[in-house]
Amino acid sequence: MTVADALAIYGEEHAPTVADPARIGYAIDALLPFWGNRSCADVKGSTTRLYAKHRGVSVGTVRRELGTLRAAMVYCGKEGYLTTVPMFPMPAAPETKQRAMTRSEVAKLLRVSPRHLRHFILVALYTGTRRDATLNLRLSGPTTTGGWFDLDAGILYRIGSGERATRKRRAPARIPRQLLAHARRWAARGDTWAVEWKGGRVGSVKTSWSHAVTDADLGWRPTPHTLKHTAITWAIQGGATKEDAAGFFSTSTETIERVYWHLSPDFQQGALDAIERNG
Repeated sequence: MTVADALAIYGEEHAPTVADPARIGYAIDALLPFWGNRSCADVKGSTTRLYAKHRGVSVGTVRRELGTLRAAMVYCGKEGYLTTVPMFPMPAAPETKQRAMTRSEVAKLLRVSPRHLRHFILVALYTGTRRDATLNLRLSGPTTTGGWFDLDAGILYRIGSGERATRKRRAPARIPRQLLAHARRWAARGDTWAVEWKGGRVGSVKTSWSHAVTDADLGWRPTPHTLKHTAITWAIQGGATKEDAAGFFSTSTETIERVYWHLSPDFQQGALDAIERNG
């Protein structure tokens, strides 16, 4: 069986059952030029390393694409299309190069942002909600197609009742009092969406974000995802536990441990206390 056959089976049979089939489609489109005519028996460590050189893109992108290739191989094995499932090592995950924004940088960005972008920044910064989920938040609900603010109970629901759960976690979270006050004012003003422009939902902040970052003259160019990174960083620095941070930000405790925990005032505190007592 060729890799093209295996990817076609995976795309036709499995992709329609997932919440975001387009993501699988994009990966298959990237994989086919290199792998299409190769046999599934050719899928091994040496050829995946050649693929990484052939693609010439970031390690993260290669990992996502090879993850789809691996999933296709496993699926075809389970369904009986392959008698032997090829296994191969994945490229090592890259170390995060993100940095959090400072409070003064956020203040500069807010000052030069139009109203809808200020709303986006506040929601993302106080809750760590991802960009697309933030743009789909209503100020009242519940709704089947997106998340919503329960302004009475003070709970943020990041996913609609009719949406399918994905690997991108979107668990409910308590709304910080500062954001809750903002959201109640927005709702009292008649806004329907947390991020709204002329009465309608904002579909993208790409252009407004780019202009605001330029106007703020920060000396570097944060992305919308930087707000989630900043939110988690500030929470850990403020003393949040790994478990609470993971639950609130819908992020694994492993990620909190690996990327953020060294910023905590409690980082290695027990060991430090023991060493200092012995000294």
